[in-house]
Amino acid sequence: MTKRDFLAAAAALSALATSGAAAPPAPTIYVMRHLDTPEGVRDPDLTAAGRRHAAALVRWFAGKPLATIYVSDFKQTRQTVAPLATKRGLTPKLYDPADNAAIVRKARAERTPVLIVGHSNTVPDIVEQLGGPRPAPLHHPDFGDIWTIAPNGTVRDKLPG
Repeated sequence: MTKRDFLAAAAALSALATSGAAAPPAPTIYVMRHLDTPEGVRDPDLTAAGRRHAAALVRWFAGKPLATIYVSDFKQTRQTVAPLATKRGLTPKLYDPADNAAIVRKARAERTPVLIVGHSNTVPDIVEQLGGPRPAPLHHPDFGDIWTIAPNGTVRDKLPG
């Protein structure tokens, strides 16, 4: 192979590698704090209001694609998504709430929509690390907000009721 043939082949391979091989768009990522719990209890069950909001979460996601749910290993996060996971036939995946960077990497690596359910001390950081505006600090009664981080921007919604 001559030097000229080699350069032509290299140029053709380079053109092939860069043409039409655009990276797939980033997935939509939903982030929320677990739903209503009693104050001052470690790893509590959801309250009656929390269970009602968990049912509302199923309705909120109606018509929205969702392929993966991440939860910490606490009852309140698992109970928050239980009705939704059952409805969608999904098994929530556990993540370590002490390592926000890891869950952000995992969520970004997904090619399909993801829901991350966190805690008052993790959600603001996760939203910010995903590229959304950092939410104000969350306090005990702050339940039901959902941040949608999509390629076209971030939206904050509130579950009804």
